[in-house]
Amino acid sequence: MGLLDSCPLRALSLAGVLMLSGCAATGPGPLYYWGGYQPQVYGHLTGEKGPDEQIAALEAGIEEARATGKPLPPGYQAHLGILYAEKEQGDRMAQYFEAEKAQYPEGAAYIDFLMRSKTR
Repeated sequence: MGLLDSCPLRALSLAGVLMLSGCAATGPGPLYYWGGYQPQVYGHLTGEKGPDEQIAALEAGIEEARATGKPLPPGYQAHLGILYAEKEQGDRMAQYFEAEKAQYPEGAAYIDFLMRSKTR
């Protein structure tokens, strides 16, 4: 007679622990596709990366997000709009600001503020 045979409750507890530990290791992944967004914002704020480098990286990130089927995080498209404003490409700026508003309407007031301040 084994140790677990003498106590069915102990065997059931052990099975439950093993099952739960397996679930903990395979939890859900991130909600958004972050890609290189955070390093690009950091590079923008510190001046370590120019607008062209950031635009290229973020545009590539959009394609990667589409491939994974995950949405872009809040601010991603707005940051691209700001970068295009720095390059004086108002049409691209407006495109990304509008896309940000469509995806995250709760930020519309801020995007409208950015739009007004960048078009002056």
